[in-house]
Amino acid sequence: MEFDALQYTRDDDGIVVLTINRPDALNALNTAVMDDLDRAFRTARSDDAVRGVVLTGAGEKAFVAGADIAQFPDLDAVSGHRFAARGQAVFNRIEQMTKPVVAAVNGFALGGGCELAMACHLRVASEQAQFGQPEVNLGILPGYGGTQRLPRLVGHGIATELLLTGQRIGADRAHAIGLVNRVVAPDALLDEARALVGTIASKAPLAVAMALQALRASDQPLADGQRYEAALFGQACATDDFQEGVDAFLNRRSPEFSGA
Repeated sequence: MEFDALQYTRDDDGIVVLTINRPDALNALNTAVMDDLDRAFRTARSDDAVRGVVLTGAGEKAFVAGADIAQFPDLDAVSGHRFAARGQAVFNRIEQMTKPVVAAVNGFALGGGCELAMACHLRVASEQAQFGQPEVNLGILPGYGGTQRLPRLVGHGIATELLLTGQRIGADRAHAIGLVNRVVAPDALLDEARALVGTIASKAPLAVAMALQALRASDQPLADGQRYEAALFGQACATDDFQEGVDAFLNRRSPEFSGA
């Protein structure tokens, strides 16, 4: 599959590796990258052979170092709002995937890059990775969902500190505060991310999709979230995969899920 600013590969296990391919610009997000991300995730969502996605950046220095600042000088109130809304729509599409999406963060994940990583379901970081929301240094604030996703991941107090100071943090600190799920050596990063997607992809696809749906509702009032969870649980009980999973457990064999 051809993209201007991405590499899209799918292996025999149905795992797609998406690589943002602007290493000379530290994989900064410009219009071409955002358009390619939108198209790539639409493609992965609609392809029944795809079981999950690993998202990373080309080169050793950066996952995504941020938005391409060269686009900023001409922004005003109207175009700035449009710019942020477009990015939010693309990142929301990633978060709303019903197949697992794991960010393999290999270097700088700053500004829009940190926001992109947070839009993924899980994050595996190289020991060399750095995270941050430095937008206040440019006289703006995050516009691609950072003020909303960061406190949901790390808590309001820590998010407030990171957003208002613009400071960078390393992979170990990111792991300690819950921003990152795993930290690994740089040469193990892609293998770890692929393995994590593979583990999830071996489970019942509909159950995974429903669990992701339920998780997205976890910021609702508890009673509302529980009602939604119960409705999804009922739907899961009506699937062939539920019958297969229970039968496999009772007969001490490995399940063979069909996604039905």
